[in-house]
Amino acid sequence: MPLLGWIILFCIMGSVCSVSGAGLILLFPETIRKKIIPALISYATGVLLTAAFIGLLPHAIENSEPDKILFTVLIGIIIFFILEKLILWRHCHNETCEVHTTAGPLILFGDSFHNFVDGVLISASFLTSFKLGIITSLAVIAHEVPQEVGDFGILLYSGYSRLKAFIYNQISSLTTLLGALIAFYFLESTKKVLPYVLAISAASFIYIALADLTPNLHKKITIKHSIEQFILLIAGIITILFLHNILHHHH
Repeated sequence: MPLLGWIILFCIMGSVCSVSGAGLILLFPETIRKKIIPALISYATGVLLTAAFIGLLPHAIENSEPDKILFTVLIGIIIFFILEKLILWRHCHNETCEVHTTAGPLILFGDSFHNFVDGVLISASFLTSFKLGIITSLAVIAHEVPQEVGDFGILLYSGYSRLKAFIYNQISSLTTLLGALIAFYFLESTKKVLPYVLAISAASFIYIALADLTPNLHKKITIKHSIEQFILLIAGIITILFLHNILHHHH
């Protein structure tokens, strides 16, 4: 399969399939959902951090000056902080969200923007190496599912029907493919920009993991929940390390 074919495949898995998976989770009784979503968040935290530090940053530093790459990561984190303040990069993982409960159209706009960036990230990773593309795509899928569950909940709370919420979420998820296609044709001709796109991508993973996912984990502070969270976080780390080693031997 050509490289663009792999990019399109993983964009569909990271967008359309994530929305479908989130829709299926919402069909479960609330008691089960309350166990599944925190588990997904714990796992996604480990996946995102490992993908950023073991996957994206080493490749970025390898192809550019380390100090420039690390400064780009710092700028990236600040940019995502500002974007979240503007509700363009919000990540609700609860079915009711204090800030966004009455902002259905704004949620969809923010989600479209976020998915577009995910598409750029997937393309940039595959253009750097096939292995990095797979690892990055898995990280995108891991954090998209709990995010989409949150988005569904917010839209339903805002008065959307289940069908309408599902359709609108699927439409907004298609911007992943748009971002990937634009990035593929642009970045292929300007390879010098790739390390900095990877650095920004790493910043987005680090920001999502530490600013959005981790605070959700701290809401439950019992020993039992803490042990479960730790085990699932480690499982996320091991997943990426396992993939990293397996794909390294094959490529």
